[in-house]
Amino acid sequence: MKEEINLEEEFNKLDENSPLRKFQEYTEKMIKVRGFDNETPEDVVLLLTEELGEVAKEVRKSTSIKMDVNSSKEQNLDKEIADLFNMLMSLCVVTKVDLFNAFKNKEEINLKRKWN
Repeated sequence: MKEEINLEEEFNKLDENSPLRKFQEYTEKMIKVRGFDNETPEDVVLLLTEELGEVAKEVRKSTSIKMDVNSSKEQNLDKEIADLFNMLMSLCVVTKVDLFNAFKNKEEINLKRKWN
């Protein structure tokens, strides 16, 4: 019997003190509920790239770079960054990467590097 997941209930458990791991667990549930659990890592990378492009477009709105005069000038940077985060979490779920551990391990390497 398939487990019934109340996504709204799970979402409401998240707050500003939730650890990154809880966001990743929520994303895994969200993927199942919304029917995206058959996406491949390649599928998710394409969607992640698309979201990054949308973040770039939002940042572009605050520059002097010319844009289509019919494009919306409304700023949605926060929403597009949230979409990007969501897709990054999805990629972690699909590839079974624990983002917290990956970040800690990589930052240990970066802390030993010299930056200029």
